Amino acid sequence: MHPDDSGTAHGGPAQPGATAPAPSPVSFAGLGLPAEVLRTLSAHGVREPFPIQAATLPDALKGRHVLGRGRTGSGKTLAFGLPLLARTAGRRAEPKQPRALILVPTRELAQQVTEALAPYAEALRLRTATVVGGMSIGRQIAALREGAEVVVATPGRLHDLIERNACRLGRVAITVLDEADQMCDLGFLPQVVDVLDQVHPDGQRMLFSATLDRDVDQLVSRYLHDPVVHSVDPSAGAVATMEHHVLVVHGPDRYAVTTEIAARDGRVLLFLDTKHAVDQLTRHLRASGVHAGALHSGKSQPQRTRTLAQFKNGQITVLVATDVAARGLHVDDLDLVVNVDPPTDPKDYVHRAGRTARAGRSGRVVTLVLSGQRSETSRMLAGARIEPTVTKVRSGEAELSRITGARRPSGTPLDGGPAAPRPKNNNAPFRGLGTSKDPARGTGGKSRKSGEARRLAEARKAAQVRRNG
Repeated sequence: MHPDDSGTAHGGPAQPGATAPAPSPVSFAGLGLPAEVLRTLSAHGVREPFPIQAATLPDALKGRHVLGRGRTGSGKTLAFGLPLLARTAGRRAEPKQPRALILVPTRELAQQVTEALAPYAEALRLRTATVVGGMSIGRQIAALREGAEVVVATPGRLHDLIERNACRLGRVAITVLDEADQMCDLGFLPQVVDVLDQVHPDGQRMLFSATLDRDVDQLVSRYLHDPVVHSVDPSAGAVATMEHHVLVVHGPDRYAVTTEIAARDGRVLLFLDTKHAVDQLTRHLRASGVHAGALHSGKSQPQRTRTLAQFKNGQITVLVATDVAARGLHVDDLDLVVNVDPPTDPKDYVHRAGRTARAGRSGRVVTLVLSGQRSETSRMLAGARIEPTVTKVRSGEAELSRITGARRPSGTPLDGGPAAPRPKNNNAPFRGLGTSKDPARGTGGKSRKSGEARRLAEARKAAQVRRNG
């Protein structure tokens, strides 16, 4: 089985705030799921539930409010999705009035959740609608008008549809908040509160989040009544199958190191801070013969969907992305994540790292740092409760290959342009690769101003993304 997103858990019913004990081994057949769902699980080769599923399903099927805490990658989509579908089965939706709602922070996660639940919804004869920004709002209005029992939505687009009187939530009996902390981090708290105030007041609610700080804790206190809690340590450091490495690189060599890692045999996800840096690195990698694709909020939704599909099916082996890709992305057999730009927030590190070592598989997380970034990165990792292996590396060295599988790229351009020159250790640093605090980029006033202007532009773009869902 391939779980689609985060939230491990262990245990049965517990008092709010308590951690439930570990369950004994169970099968899906013993969890009370409808026969149609069991047949579909078997047809898809899904034999045994993951811990979060074994723990959550009995309580969710009884209609209990559920609070799930934990790291990403252990199958929570089915943990909340199967009981939601089972309890909605047989209830026909009127036009514009869904019976169940799954709220997620990003378009990619909404599409993933819809795809993961589609065969089970079909088996139960339930209609679903995906409501996200960047896609035709007219088609979404039509789908709601025709009647959809289950709606998977991002907060911004759902808010727009409610404002247009195209969707009414008063008959929603089951509401799921998936990646609740990320919705709050992205500025969606007002829309989330508005949604929860509109759904049926006596309905079931399930909330899943890696962390329960600040805004998420307020949501739990206000909207979850006597919830059963299933929780494990949310830190990525708790994942025994995940290795963490910090590679200390010489500033002018960072570009060459990144290129060799990208040319490895196998998929890799590279994280950078800005859209400009993502696009620039992607162009260089393709000119070097590396099958790379770019993913960030500046891409249209069809472009983002196509790039993700190509990464999943192997047409491209390197996904170069901003943090938009850390919000719930699931890719089978992704064993390496590289922070080309180190994150500054421990939560961002955990979410980036959570793209690998999913569902018990192994994986490595590599963070590239310059000497001047080591102290700040060490503090960030300590906040994430990560104790990495620290190694000094240079391009072309065996140690870099041992840790990451790095190798020299073919140098044959993929898009018909000139071949990219192989960076040397004495090259100037790659502009756009690294943060404005990167000492290799200089500390002059012009550099600071351009960095501030770029950050302001990024903030404006992020605000636009939030408005569009």
